[in-house]
Amino acid sequence: MGTAFTRRFDSDCIRSQVPVKLMHLEGLYELFVSKFAYSTVDFPMHLFRVQFTMKLTYRTLPYDEDDDAMPATEDKNTESAEVVRADCHHRSRWDDDCPWSEWYSADDPVKGFELITVWSERTVKSSLEMAEIENSTPHEADAWLLLPILEILKGNHKAKAVGFASQLPLLVDALEKSFEVQFLEDFVSVESNAGNLKSSASIPPPTVVDRVRKELFHEGAEVVNIYEGEHKSSRAIKGAPHRSLFAQFVIHSLWLGNCNICAIAMLWIEFVREVRWSWEESQPLPKLPAKGAIDLSSCLIHQKLEMLALCIENKCEANAEFYDATSNEDELSGQNEADFSRRSCHRINLNKETQIKGGDHHGPYYDTGEKGKDSNALEVAADRIRRGSAGVVGSMMLLNSCQRMHAPFTKDAPPMTEDMHEMRLHVSAFGNLSSSAQLERDILLSDMSAFKAANPDAVFEDFIRWHSRGDWESNVGEDSGALGSGKHDDWPPNGRLSKRMSEHGNFWRKLWNDAPALPAYDQKPLFNPNLEGEKILHYLETLPPHQLLEQMVCTAFRASADTLSQTSFGDLNQMKTKLDQLYLTMASMLRPLQANQLSQDSEIFEDLKRLCVIFEHVERLTILAASLHQKFILAPRLAREIFTDYYNFYLPKMGQNAQNVEVHEEFERMQRVRVDETGVVADLFMFPSANQSWRKVLSMGNLLNGHEPAVREIIFTMHDDVRGNHYAAALGPRLGSDSYSAEEIETYRMYIRGTSNDLAVTLSVVSCD
Repeated sequence: MGTAFTRRFDSDCIRSQVPVKLMHLEGLYELFVSKFAYSTVDFPMHLFRVQFTMKLTYRTLPYDEDDDAMPATEDKNTESAEVVRADCHHRSRWDDDCPWSEWYSADDPVKGFELITVWSERTVKSSLEMAEIENSTPHEADAWLLLPILEILKGNHKAKAVGFASQLPLLVDALEKSFEVQFLEDFVSVESNAGNLKSSASIPPPTVVDRVRKELFHEGAEVVNIYEGEHKSSRAIKGAPHRSLFAQFVIHSLWLGNCNICAIAMLWIEFVREVRWSWEESQPLPKLPAKGAIDLSSCLIHQKLEMLALCIENKCEANAEFYDATSNEDELSGQNEADFSRRSCHRINLNKETQIKGGDHHGPYYDTGEKGKDSNALEVAADRIRRGSAGVVGSMMLLNSCQRMHAPFTKDAPPMTEDMHEMRLHVSAFGNLSSSAQLERDILLSDMSAFKAANPDAVFEDFIRWHSRGDWESNVGEDSGALGSGKHDDWPPNGRLSKRMSEHGNFWRKLWNDAPALPAYDQKPLFNPNLEGEKILHYLETLPPHQLLEQMVCTAFRASADTLSQTSFGDLNQMKTKLDQLYLTMASMLRPLQANQLSQDSEIFEDLKRLCVIFEHVERLTILAASLHQKFILAPRLAREIFTDYYNFYLPKMGQNAQNVEVHEEFERMQRVRVDETGVVADLFMFPSANQSWRKVLSMGNLLNGHEPAVREIIFTMHDDVRGNHYAAALGPRLGSDSYSAEEIETYRMYIRGTSNDLAVTLSVVSCD
C-alpha cells in the first residue's frame, strides 16, 4: 500500500536572539533527540544512535583601514606618529612588491575566500560526543573546499578601467588632437587657437610639473640598465626601453593632468629645456647609456637622446684631453701611425668583394705585396710615400700604374640615428649629396683621402672599384683574378664606370678632385659632438606635435607591457601565452605609427582604441595572477587551478570593452584542498585584529585561527528497525536510504542552518500509524 508510511514536515526560524544553548552542537543534538525521546531528562545519561553530518563555511574578514590605526592615539599630532602611520598604511597595500606599484596601486581582485569544511556522516551516541566535535579544529574535517571571492561584473554594473589601461585611451585621444596645431607651444600659449581645448583640459600646476622634472633628471640620475626586465618581443615595438629617460617621461605623462594634450605639451617643453641645460652644462643625461651603439630598434626620440648622451660624453672627454694637452704637449706630439691604427682606426671590411692578403702590422708604411723579386722599381718608389695602408686588396691593380691596390685604414664610422642611416642609403642609391647630408660628405671625403694616401698613383676609377664595386662595370670579372697568381699579364684592368658615376658634374668626382691625400690618423675627427648636439636639440625643440605623440603612444604601450611582464605569477602558462600574444598584437597594430604618415582622419585611431581594450583585459588577468601567486606561493597548484577556472570563465568576455560587459552568472568553481595545502589555506584566515575582535562575541565552536563559522549546516538522522512490522513489505526505496537495508527506515531527519545571529530548523518525521 502506498499509504503505509506517512512523512510529515515542520520548520521554524529564529531571526535574532538565538538561545545560547542552540548556538552549540550539544544543544542542537538535544533538540533533535527531544523529537523522539520519551523523556527530556538526563539526555547525557541516555545513548541514542544518531547519524550526524556537518558542513561549516568560513569567510575571510574584509579589509578595514581602521586596522592600521595607531594604538597610541595620544601622539597622533606628533610628526613621528604621522610618519609611522603613513608607513603602516603603505605596508598595508597588497601590491607593494609588484612592478606597477611605482605608478599606481591596484585593488586586490581577490576580495576574500570561502572555506567549506565537511564532516562526513558519523554516528553520535551522546551530547558529550557533540561537545567534543565542537571543540575540534577544522583540520579534523574530512574535506576542505575553497571558493575565491573575485571582483566580477554583475548585471548592469560598469567596470572602471584600472592601471595603465585607464590612461592609454587618454593618450590615444591626445594623439588625435595633436593634429589640430602645428607647434606644441600652441597648446600652452595664451594667444593660440587652441583656447577651447585648453579650457576643457586639466592643466597641472607648475609645482607638479617641477616635481616630475626632478624625478626624471635628478632623483634617477644613477646609472641603470635601461633594458633590464624587458620582454623578449619588446623590440618588435618601435618605442623606447621602459627604463630609459623618454619612456619614463611618457609614463609620467600618463598620470599628469588626465593625460591631455595640453599637459603633455607643457611637460615636453620643460623636458626639452632640461635636456638643453644638461647639454650646455656638459652634465650626463640620466637613464641613458653614455657608451655603445645607437639602438635603431627604438623610436627616433630615444635614438636622438642616446646620440646626445654620446655627444656630451665626447665633449667632456675633449675638454679633459685639452687640459691634458696643455701640460703634456710634447708627449702627445709624438703620437705615430701605430698608435692610431690601434686606438683610432678600425680595419674596414676589405672584402668589398675582394681580399687582403698577408700583412705586417708594425709600421706606418704597411705593405704586404709580393716579395721583392716580384716587385718592380716603380712599386718600391711608391712604397716610400705610401701612408696608412692596411694591405693589398687581392690581386687588384691600379689603372694607371702597374701597382697593387692597397686598402687604407679608415676612421671609425660615427654613431648615427635611423634618419641619418636613411640619408646615407639615399646617398648610396642616387650618388648625390644635399646640404643636409654634411656628415655623409665628410665620411666619403675621409675615405677618399685615406685611399689616396695609401695609393698615391690612384685615380677616381680606382676608388670606385674599391669603395663601390657596383658602379664599376668590368668586361672580364676581376673576382677570379683577385684570387689568382697575381701576375701582371692582365694589366691594365678592363672596365668602365657606371652611368651615374660617369655623368658630367658627378658629385663624387668633384669630391675626389678636392680630397687631399691624408691618412686617417692625420684627418680631423668625423664626429663633431658640438654640431650634432645642436642638431639634436633643434630636432627636439621643433618636433611637430603629432610626431611626438606617435612615438609616445608606441613607447607607452611598450613600457606598460614591459612593466606588466615583470610580474611574478608563477607557472601560469595561460598568462605567459596571453602576454606573448599581446606583444605580437601591439607590434602589428602600432606599425602604422612608425611610418609617420598619419592624418587626423586616419582609421588607425579606432584600431588603437581596440588595442586599449585588449590591453585592459590582459592587465586585469595579470593583476589577478599576481594576487593568486602571492597568496598561494606555497601551494602553486591551487593558484594554477583557480586561475585556469577563472580564465575559462572570463575568456568569452575578453573581446568586449569591460565598461560595457554585463555578467549575470557567478563564478562559483570550488577547489578541493589537499592535505598538504591545508596549512596554506588556513593562513589566509589571519587572526582578527583588536578592532575586529571586540566587534563580535564568538558564540560558536570549531574556530579557525580565531574565526568562527559564518554558516553552519547540520543534518541529524535517526533510523528505526521495521522488522516484524506488517507495513514493512510496503516499504519501497522512496523512504529508505541507500546506506541502510530495507529492514531500517529513516524515521527522523532534521536539517539545521544557522549563523551567530539566526537559526533555521526543518524536521521530517516518518511514521506508520
